[in-house]
Amino acid sequence: MSEIQERAVSRAWAWLGLELVETGEGSATVQMTAKEDMANHSGFLHGGMISALADSAMGRSLRTVKPGVVRAMSFDLKVNFINAARIGETLRATGRVVHAGRRTMVATCRVVGNEGRLIATASGTFAVTREKE
Repeated sequence: MSEIQERAVSRAWAWLGLELVETGEGSATVQMTAKEDMANHSGFLHGGMISALADSAMGRSLRTVKPGVVRAMSFDLKVNFINAARIGETLRATGRVVHAGRRTMVATCRVVGNEGRLIATASGTFAVTREKE
């Protein structure tokens, strides 16, 4: 198993090369570097990869609230693409919880590239299972 896979939260995270950068109460930052095999037909990072990064950052942010989240699954995801991400660029996505209900949670996300250039914004609604209080 590679070092990235050992640090990754899931096999999907390992495959995408996602890394957890930091967490705080109701927030999480995840990063990835755009690789050649992630390019779209125009030579930029495919939007699906950006969507997966945003979804992962929001999902990770849910796990920072109390009572804890045992399982979370997005059932609504909205992504606004602002700028194209270049191959080789490192993207950082910061997810923030905006609603923490018992069975559903809502989060938002900003994805930025080099020098803080805004790549995308996102929001998502998640079905959650929470720890018993």
